[in-house]
Amino acid sequence: MKDEKRWHYIFVLLIGGMIGGGLSAHFWPSDATAFAAMHHSRILAAEKFELVAPDGARRGVIQVTPRGTAVLALYDAKGKSRAEFKVTADGASVAAFFDDMGRRRVVVGQALGDRSGIAIYSPKGTQLAGLSTAPDGAASLTLYDESGRARAGLGLPASGQPALALFDHDGKERAQFYLKSNGSPGLAFADASGKTIAGLPQVNPTAAQQ
Repeated sequence: MKDEKRWHYIFVLLIGGMIGGGLSAHFWPSDATAFAAMHHSRILAAEKFELVAPDGARRGVIQVTPRGTAVLALYDAKGKSRAEFKVTADGASVAAFFDDMGRRRVVVGQALGDRSGIAIYSPKGTQLAGLSTAPDGAASLTLYDESGRARAGLGLPASGQPALALFDHDGKERAQFYLKSNGSPGLAFADASGKTIAGLPQVNPTAAQQ
């Protein structure tokens, strides 16, 4: 594999694996049949339910939006939304948690295609960390700075070749430590254009440019 392709592959693994805000929840038991199996002789059906406190303040809402998304939203005593759980009509699910200013801080979920992950945000709304997994078993952890640029990533593809990549302030890959399928380690450094300039085992500059 040429060095340029390797850098691109690691970038796709660490960054492309993230689902951003569309991540879905894994905080609930994997077996969700227990609740569905419960049977009650009385059923109350409506398009919207509201949960209110003794003083009449709204503390929660359950409804289905016009687009078919089922939503459960919970509010604090000041009426601020602090947690939401959503399931879209096509089956994607996501849970989000907000601070007292209404800014999202944690998003957990599962998107279509069985890709799942977690995203953590700063008080300014910038994503700081993301963990994602793919249906084939690939997993990646990416760390971002306050500007939203990726600065470090740890990835493990389905092929079992782990890699640690470091990015500069422009989000470009500059250093990479990896293990090949046979277990041998490798270390590579790149300039601002993405060209490999040094590495261990020693990189052949002529071959890297071909």
